[in-house]
Amino acid sequence: MTDVKIKVCSETAVNFKKVRTVEQELPPTTEVVSLAETFKILGDPTRLKIVLALAREELCVCDLATLFSLSVSAISHQLRLLRGMKLVKYRKAGKMVYYSLDDEHIEGIIQLAHVHVRETS
Repeated sequence: MTDVKIKVCSETAVNFKKVRTVEQELPPTTEVVSLAETFKILGDPTRLKIVLALAREELCVCDLATLFSLSVSAISHQLRLLRGMKLVKYRKAGKMVYYSLDDEHIEGIIQLAHVHVRETS
């Protein structure tokens, strides 16, 4: 890693107009906390792989367990966390339960982050 010097202001001067404008445009703290929790959940590689897989195809727990060489129990645990954050949903078909992304926004978040990673690699 190369040494990068970060320039800081040499004088303390606050632009209160800018501060007020930004302050008014920031989301409420409750939304910021929920957003942070979403990124925290997606920060786990196993959960992220599950979300990436479900962005491609609706799958059952057994499909996911096979795909990632994990136990059904481990996948079920991760799906429970993802469901709790409303990132995935399920539907029952007889005795089978199929999982998919809760909505298209989740895939969009992942795609944007993936573009960023590719551009910075």
